[in-house]
Amino acid sequence: MRRFLRPGHDPVRERLKRDLFQFNKTVEHGFPHQPSALGYSPFLRLMAIGTRSGAIKLYGAPGVEFMGLHEENNTVMQIHFIPDQCQLVTLLDDNSLHLWSLKQHGGASELREEHRFTLKGPPGSPPSATQVTAVLPHSSREVLYLGTESGSIFVLELPSFRVLEDRTISPEAVLQRISEDNCNRRSCELVEALREHPKNPDQILIGYSRGLIVLWDLRAGRSFVWLSFQQLENLYWQRDGSKFISCHYDGSYTQWPVSSDNRQPEPLENTVPYGPFPCKAISKIYWQTTKNGLPYIIFQGGMPRASYGDRHSISVIHGSQQTAFDFTSRVIDFFIIFSSDPAAEFDDPSALVVLAEEELVVIDLKSAGWPAVHPPYLASLHCSAITCSHHVSNIPLKLWERIISAGSKQNIHYSSMPWPIDGGTNIAPDPPQRDLLLTGHEDGTVRFWDASGVCLHLLYKLSTVRVFLTDADPNDNMNTLGEDEWPPLRKVGTFDPYSDDPRLGIQKIYLCKYSGYLAVAGTAGQVLVMELNDEDAEHVVDHAEADLLQDQEGYRWKGHEKLKTRDGPVRFEAGFQPFVLVQCQPPAVVTSLALHSEWKLVAFGTSHGFGLFDHQQKRLVFVKCTLHPSDQLALEGPLSRVKSLKKSLRQSFRRIRRSRVSSRKRSCWCKGEVDALQEMELAPVQRKIEARSAEDSFTGFVRTLYFADTFLRDSSRHCPSLWAGTNGGTVYAFCLRVPPAERRMDEPVRAEQAKEIQLMHRAPVVGILVLDGRSTPLPEPLEVAHDLSKSPDMQGSHQLLVVSEEQFKVFTLPKVSSKLKLKLTALEGCRVRKVTVANFGSCKTDDYSENDLAVLTNLGDIQIISLPFLKLQIRYPCIRKEDVSGIASCVFTKYGQGFYLISPSEFERFSLSTKWLVEPRCIVEMPEVTSNNHVHNKSGTENGKILFGKSFFSSSLLERKSGRLMEHALLNDESE
Repeated sequence: MRRFLRPGHDPVRERLKRDLFQFNKTVEHGFPHQPSALGYSPFLRLMAIGTRSGAIKLYGAPGVEFMGLHEENNTVMQIHFIPDQCQLVTLLDDNSLHLWSLKQHGGASELREEHRFTLKGPPGSPPSATQVTAVLPHSSREVLYLGTESGSIFVLELPSFRVLEDRTISPEAVLQRISEDNCNRRSCELVEALREHPKNPDQILIGYSRGLIVLWDLRAGRSFVWLSFQQLENLYWQRDGSKFISCHYDGSYTQWPVSSDNRQPEPLENTVPYGPFPCKAISKIYWQTTKNGLPYIIFQGGMPRASYGDRHSISVIHGSQQTAFDFTSRVIDFFIIFSSDPAAEFDDPSALVVLAEEELVVIDLKSAGWPAVHPPYLASLHCSAITCSHHVSNIPLKLWERIISAGSKQNIHYSSMPWPIDGGTNIAPDPPQRDLLLTGHEDGTVRFWDASGVCLHLLYKLSTVRVFLTDADPNDNMNTLGEDEWPPLRKVGTFDPYSDDPRLGIQKIYLCKYSGYLAVAGTAGQVLVMELNDEDAEHVVDHAEADLLQDQEGYRWKGHEKLKTRDGPVRFEAGFQPFVLVQCQPPAVVTSLALHSEWKLVAFGTSHGFGLFDHQQKRLVFVKCTLHPSDQLALEGPLSRVKSLKKSLRQSFRRIRRSRVSSRKRSCWCKGEVDALQEMELAPVQRKIEARSAEDSFTGFVRTLYFADTFLRDSSRHCPSLWAGTNGGTVYAFCLRVPPAERRMDEPVRAEQAKEIQLMHRAPVVGILVLDGRSTPLPEPLEVAHDLSKSPDMQGSHQLLVVSEEQFKVFTLPKVSSKLKLKLTALEGCRVRKVTVANFGSCKTDDYSENDLAVLTNLGDIQIISLPFLKLQIRYPCIRKEDVSGIASCVFTKYGQGFYLISPSEFERFSLSTKWLVEPRCIVEMPEVTSNNHVHNKSGTENGKILFGKSFFSSSLLERKSGRLMEHALLNDESE
């Protein structure tokens, strides 16, 4: 049997790999990209959102999430839940209809596409004859009414989607039943709205685009007709069915009474809320009754065209109260949450739910002032563009509570109302630990997200703007209009894509979870060190400058200027407050950052060099210039719009010329070596790595910084050290002398360069790691002091792992002699983009875990490589190689999970571990509808429970493997 095994094949290791590694894409965090449709089921209390890419997502109570995808990838135009059913219908822009059902399968539920259908007209008919414009699921749950551009209304049988041709309501049939005064063929073109009578299911209200409104009796064949002289946009029934409301293109709405005879009644009232000047169309309206007699009138649009034509608004009128909620992105749709009990006499609305193009906003209609409700999910991650991200696992409870406390003080303006979309029940086990995802943004803010479970929830927002002088005053109120202004606009939502100054953008974040120190670095060379304060405070932020060029002659910075700082004390809110600012000169983008909270040191790097700062003594320790004499591009800066085309062309020709010269030189020995090389059996995972020139651009770009307590000078004494890797394949190592705690403020930290390693292939260094005597990565600062890690082995010899884009290489310390290396595959130019150490635990036993390298390449695949022997364990395709921004945004966690942006507003979460898996798991209890339409709880399917949590699409789409939920024991926390 052994002869059939591949060399190096170990069955025991293969079984162990299956227990350790498994790839799953588990959940999408954030706000759906390019939403296009909204639906809501009062019966299930679930909301559905459709997107332009054909995705459909269902949301209920926090943790209740579900997703499906249309094969066609067309835009979802409309979503309609079937009354009192776990079914919904979607209409796509290709005019196809799709029926989706929630059904149990194997202990979990599926969102399954049951049927698809495209309405077709007779041969030779124009497309408009069957172009669906309005959809009405009938309360009988047996049929679906489809209004079309031609004015015809087709009836489809559910769930088969069979057309009931004998029940079609044609324009001709409608015209036969109305008076000659209203008899105009064009009056019955394009059905804008279909509404079922709230008290009589045999009657439906038909609204045509040109203003004709018909109440059609399905049984008697009778009709009542109303005619408006304005283009119709939408219709809405009042709860008792005695009136309905029509809204129009000219910004008006009209109340119409419903009489029992055939005469055409006059409208009760025609209102132009923001007249008398020309106004935008009112595209949708609600008329909600209340116990106090004053209705809520809620409508979209209607603002004066001349002054507010570019505003996206929804107005709420209740008696003398009137507010026009102003959104910063286009409103897609909205709905009202109100009493769904048919026996209730009044609507009594409780919440307004608005789907805008870039965020979901919920307004509490029960509380005074109509405040917004803080959403537990669907966060607008891109309220300002995301520029970087940083993940911290297993946050100590004390730090977690302090961050939440700081965030709660920021949320005092939000409503205390419970989340109103609360269908289903989350049955997933509580997350075993507290995880933070920090995102840096273009406007200079850092947002702290609870990434422990399915819902990515905002805990706290930090702004660095107060430290600097910008065009906008941080105390400015976004609602610039006074109380007496008209229209009464009020800005809502958090989406604000405009930055006061692009130099404020956050580029690097590093949080120490044990000490509470936070370092953030930005686009203009600013590095801020902060500490957590539970109270508001006012203090002076100390400044220091780091000249990375060290006064070298011949260099002139052509990029942006540094940010101007505020003089004197600055007031900061409770939370992370900066106490020192280090300004790099030139003020280039900070490309790398490291913080050692035990030594009270912060290291930073740019395209010009790197420096070390003592944030306890507030003193610069040293700077090192890494700029190559030929590297002029590094002096232009990312915001410089002028690039030297001549220089770029000159460099290209030089490379070509060099390659030709080197080819001629090689030709002398190539012929003799070819035969020998052909006889060599090259490993399929390796390739020849071509050396790069030192003259290539940005060789001094500092890619990574790393602190380590290791053997750098000799094997008998270890000392603190700082390591830096550059884009040109150079690794610098500095010995540090950190005074003991009792003399820490009296003696300076000293640094001396001890090593300089130049990789022969000059590929960019993307990672540096030191392994102790047990070949285990060194613990994080303060991790041993908090009893969360074993002390590193300082008896055996240490090893240095240098990860470049091209290869992994292990050196012995302190001699720095090459010991082991692994080259990447030659297929399609594979290069390392991200690398981190991850701990993988076995799903079969809690007694075994191991540290491995998780590696993301430029091809979008993830490789797991063992430590310390650098053996490739497994490879998974994760991100499309064309998705450059997704690859650049990827961040790994300490326990084998990861996040990357699939759009500007969404993170895809994935897991590489069998043990650590976060995905939705929930149930929905099926209410029973009795004969009198009262809703009760009943076991509909398997005791009335529908299990949510997995994404099952149609059979041609990839199904995710199921995996165990996060069942890892909670790691030791700080003793409280």
